[in-house]
Amino acid sequence: MAAFGTVPSRQLSGRGGSPGFRFTLYATLSIVIMFLDQRGEWLERVRFVLNIATYPIQLAVSSPSAAWHWIQDSFEARDALRAENAQLLKRERELELRSMRYEALSHENDQLRGLRDALPSVAERWLVAEIVDIQLSGLRQRILVDRGTANDVFKAQAVLDDKGVLGQTTHVGRWSAEVILITDPEHAIPVAIERTGLRTIAVGTGDTASLALPYLPANADVKTGDVLMTSGLGGVFPAGYPVGRVAEVHRDAVQPLAQVRAIPFATMDVDREVMLVWFREGHPAAPVAATAGDAKTGSGAMQPLVAPHKPVPAAVPAVGTAPPRPDGKGTAATPGAGSAQSPGDAASLPPPKKMPSKPATPAAPDADDEASPPYEVEVPPKPEPKAPPPEQTSPPAPKQP
Repeated sequence: MAAFGTVPSRQLSGRGGSPGFRFTLYATLSIVIMFLDQRGEWLERVRFVLNIATYPIQLAVSSPSAAWHWIQDSFEARDALRAENAQLLKRERELELRSMRYEALSHENDQLRGLRDALPSVAERWLVAEIVDIQLSGLRQRILVDRGTANDVFKAQAVLDDKGVLGQTTHVGRWSAEVILITDPEHAIPVAIERTGLRTIAVGTGDTASLALPYLPANADVKTGDVLMTSGLGGVFPAGYPVGRVAEVHRDAVQPLAQVRAIPFATMDVDREVMLVWFREGHPAAPVAATAGDAKTGSGAMQPLVAPHKPVPAAVPAVGTAPPRPDGKGTAATPGAGSAQSPGDAASLPPPKKMPSKPATPAAPDADDEASPPYEVEVPPKPEPKAPPPEQTSPPAPKQP
């Protein structure tokens, strides 16, 4: 008799199928599924559904490692992008600086070309100087350049830019020079109106955009728009260099002088470089300084011509004597005399009076001499006339029977 709650082993083993039956069942089921999968692709659908169902499990299993690799790749890519970005920014900055430098060099090149083209033919040598300091006040218009006696710069040297006259040097040091601008109230420059050639003086007003012409009379031929050129006087600037343009002309019937204002061509508050110029001495357009005596410039080849010999004056016959005959034989008969005079008649005649000698008139030049240059003939001074001697009266001759 078996205990309570226990099942005999024989009964348990009798309830389950035998292994052969289970194998046959499973094999038959597999063959049917394979046949159905081969015909209707049922297992592919089942596999697809199972893949969808198992994807979250696979993702959850592989997420930690994938997340780690993704984070690592993200940080590496970010560091590489940051380094590349910094390198590109540095390269861009260098290119911008180079581009700005190229633009500055191009502008400087154009300015230097303008300075070179602005040089008059009288210029022998020129030197570009950079402005290192500037003073533009109402009472002082000066600049400081980085050229001095080490560069052969001298006092009262012309300073130009690519548009016109800028000023002249006043104080020259070893490595620098002070330049007074033409707009300085203490500066005056001799100018001439290009249209009429009228010469005057342009005076600075303390404004970088204004010049005054205070010495023009009210009836002077000056108009708005006239160009002012250097006249070549003063010994600093050559003739024919642009200075400015007349902007305003005011005439008052009460005032004897006209009020004329001009605008200088030079851009004094914009320039960064200026030009120092040396001029050829002896050039016709070179500036001429005011001198008390003879001018220092001139052509040494021009020499005065030698005066020709003085013509010999013709002999004037004395009064009472017969002139010589044209054929050279003796003397010609005196007009009005029929025969030779007797000694008595000769004695009764008064002695000839001495006439004051007159300067001989030079002979007229021949046709060949007309082409020769004129010359001066020295005329001897007139002798003082002498008083004639008193006439002597002779007694009448006795009559012959």
